[in-house]
Amino acid sequence: RAGGRDRERAAGELLHGEAIGDHVLFRSADLLRIAHPEETEMSAEDLAKLAQNPVGNLISVPFQLNYDTDIGPADEGDRWTLNIQPVVPFSLSQDWNLISRTILPVIWQDDIFAGAGSQSGTGDIIQSLFFSPKEPTTDGWTWGAGPVFLFPTGSDDLLTTDKWGTGPTAVILRQQGPWTYGALVNHIWSFAGDDDSSDVNSTFIQPFISYTTPSAWTFTVNTESTYDWENEQWSVPIHGGVTEVTKIGSQLISIGGGVRYWADSPESGAESLGFRLIVTLLFPR
Repeated sequence: RAGGRDRERAAGELLHGEAIGDHVLFRSADLLRIAHPEETEMSAEDLAKLAQNPVGNLISVPFQLNYDTDIGPADEGDRWTLNIQPVVPFSLSQDWNLISRTILPVIWQDDIFAGAGSQSGTGDIIQSLFFSPKEPTTDGWTWGAGPVFLFPTGSDDLLTTDKWGTGPTAVILRQQGPWTYGALVNHIWSFAGDDDSSDVNSTFIQPFISYTTPSAWTFTVNTESTYDWENEQWSVPIHGGVTEVTKIGSQLISIGGGVRYWADSPESGAESLGFRLIVTLLFPR
């Protein structure tokens, strides 16, 4: 096993800024239009909004590739992270949905601290379950809430926290014309796992705002900030990105990319600029 404080910080850093995704909610009516195109023609703009939806009546499979550099005390490390993030909704009743959202990271990293060498493999899975009303509130707010789980599925000592964790998660947003804004939060406490590994006690906060044009381009700004209560440290990546909805053959997809700036991070974390590419397979129901 890799030992020492560097190992603990490096493994814990995998949770910092862990992407919940470049996805936001939108109205159930838009979902119904794409699910029943014979009833209503759906505009390219509506399709673009559909591609951002994590808790609606839509199966989506995002593949989000992130690159970060200047990692570790010597700023010599770099990391590629491919987040595979399937979102699957289930109808519970006439009024409620249950949305399953899984994040499976596949990681390639090098020299994240002196002597660390290179690692590749899977990281820890984060599983969220949102109970969400099918209709927005009378004020136009859409929301979902439920539990989040951390599973120690990392394939290497430097790719896992070695801890089982759980806590609450919630999302809320409002859509007005081309604008969508809101926030997603969660908190994870560890409750079991390797006694030699540091406990997990972290808060994730993702405020977001996006603008969708009539030509189906969506511009998004968000942060994916994490506060580590054990070490009293923030990780604050600020993202700017753009996506477009299109088709390859009969497959509806969203393609996009962007940059992120690390406004704050621990000594073991990334610095300067990072990059993101994302391809999302969309399966309207």
